[in-house]
Amino acid sequence: MTELRSILDEAARQGLISPEAGGRLLPFLAERGVTVIEARPAMAAQEEQAWSDTETPRFVRGFHDVLITIGVVVALGGLWGLAALYAVLPAIIVLSEILVRRQRLALPAVSLTIALFCWTFLLMSFFFKPITSAFNGAEATQFVAGFPIILGAYYVRYRVPLALALCIMSALAFVLTLLLRLMQWASGDPQFFANHPVLLAVVCLVCALGLFATALYFDLGDRMRRTTRSDIAFWLHLGAAPALLFSVRLLISFDGNLLDVAQTVSIKTPIIVISVGVLMLIGLVIDRRAFVTSGLLSLGFAIYGIFRQGSATVDTYIFTTLIVVGAIVLVIGTGWMPLRRIVLRALPDAISQRLPPAVLGATP
Repeated sequence: MTELRSILDEAARQGLISPEAGGRLLPFLAERGVTVIEARPAMAAQEEQAWSDTETPRFVRGFHDVLITIGVVVALGGLWGLAALYAVLPAIIVLSEILVRRQRLALPAVSLTIALFCWTFLLMSFFFKPITSAFNGAEATQFVAGFPIILGAYYVRYRVPLALALCIMSALAFVLTLLLRLMQWASGDPQFFANHPVLLAVVCLVCALGLFATALYFDLGDRMRRTTRSDIAFWLHLGAAPALLFSVRLLISFDGNLLDVAQTVSIKTPIIVISVGVLMLIGLVIDRRAFVTSGLLSLGFAIYGIFRQGSATVDTYIFTTLIVVGAIVLVIGTGWMPLRRIVLRALPDAISQRLPPAVLGATP
């Protein structure tokens, strides 16, 4: 039943059938004893290689989608400049009905989801002041509250994986701000987190770990990366790695000021480099290049800070940083599968068998 559902979901994702038709076909086929027969071992090995050796973003399907996306971006950009904020939402909905719900175009669905996120940000900014302080006041919670509602409704209607991922991330952000607000209210100190920066960092780290655990939940539920669960996990991993790195930077800073955290990076670069290395190892284990890629920018700033502390000139440590980061990317990228095989062999079978396989015959 699970494999049959996955096949129908994949057919709906590729636009072969509608999601409603897939939902009606599932009980119809199950009642008539239709089952999915396991493929031969050789074929299974080929499928495992196809799914574990690459991590192709499934929202990039062809230049047709790219052309439509360019039109969406240009049209919405022009409408945003000429019309009021409330006129943009109907345009997003109309385009979503045509391009997402009817034609099932993946890349335009991503662009429209991002446009909806930006529209929600501007809408919430209109009613509430932007967040400029370290969670002092109720406006941070009110500002974030609209995101999971709007993005969740969009996902229910159009089933865009990015919409659900953004809904989950914004819901966790809402929980974070609500928790911080309750702790501040219970303490009776308006400057509670300014006086207790370590506690603030710990709470942020717990929420970041929660986001990573949610991404793993979707990821491990689709070991062979065949359904939309993998797409949702892809976007969640992109947000989880920067959230974890930000929490680590906040934890090792002592001033408690969120806006000045970046200024302390150069002092704490060895810890940040180690943290990024750990995240890269985790990304290698779970076979998520997206998780590794999202941490490379922070790694570049960390290595930049290390060389800046030395006696190197400006040009020297800038270009040296580029060389070091580029070398790390090339080593990890070209040796991804051999490195995964080494790491997976060191893990217990109970863990490695739940992860995407590293096929022995795969090429980097």
